Amino acid sequence: MIPFLSVSPASLYMAGTFGRSIALIKTSLSVLKQDRELLLFPVLSAIATIILVASFIVPIFVSGLLMQAASSWVLQVVLLAIFYFITFSVAIFFNTGIIACADIRLRGGDPTVRDGLSVAWANIGRILSWALVAATVGLVLRLAAERSGLLGKIAIAIVGGVWSLATLFVIPVMVFEQKGVADAIGESWRLFKGTWGENVIGNGGLGLLVLPGILLFVLAFASLVLGNIVLTAGLFVLAIIGTAVLGVVYGSLHGIFVTALYRYAKDGTVSPAFGDDLVRNAFVAKR
Repeated sequence: MIPFLSVSPASLYMAGTFGRSIALIKTSLSVLKQDRELLLFPVLSAIATIILVASFIVPIFVSGLLMQAASSWVLQVVLLAIFYFITFSVAIFFNTGIIACADIRLRGGDPTVRDGLSVAWANIGRILSWALVAATVGLVLRLAAERSGLLGKIAIAIVGGVWSLATLFVIPVMVFEQKGVADAIGESWRLFKGTWGENVIGNGGLGLLVLPGILLFVLAFASLVLGNIVLTAGLFVLAIIGTAVLGVVYGSLHGIFVTALYRYAKDGTVSPAFGDDLVRNAFVAKR
């Protein structure tokens, strides 16, 4: 048998997909190296989230409201909704900063953290509106999943995935086109579906970055089962630190990736930092 013919088309497709994913990570990293200050945005986001969540939880705990929530489903939902809104608002605000800076760099400029924060603050109204919508959808999906069986959870996960695809470009559309949330969602979905289709490859490639952190946690739990306390403690510390660092890098790279894809989807231009073929093949249209 001819060796080439013994390889299934599916295997060849997956090999190409993996290759493009690795290439995308390397290319995104090369852009990030030019603006390492972009790494500050996920860090600032984490710090702001901790501060705001603490300022939200501490008064609730001190007042005894948290104990009351244990016996009141409605109160639990209200508190969870506020928590979602706070965390989503912070995440979207700093993601906007990353995307703004990435756009400046991809257009040949030299952005600063202040540039990103300025753009985010100038769009605070749209950011809060989008945070309210995103938090509401996230909360509804979570509550529905908690009350569903296995098949229901799978269906809800699919709905959540479709929602993520539909809103991939919401932030750049709001910021660069100054559109409201409803229009931004519609435009985001139009750009995504009309340019690349539904099969996402790029995000999966970037997701490979978190694998080392996951692996460290798996090793830590395996060590715990074996009873090696010292090794377990060391692995957990490494896993936490590694996951935090990789999360910061991933957040920055994802912002660069989304911005580049948005610009290509909108006007067909590709930054010199990204090869045209790489961006075109980051998503493969369904046939």
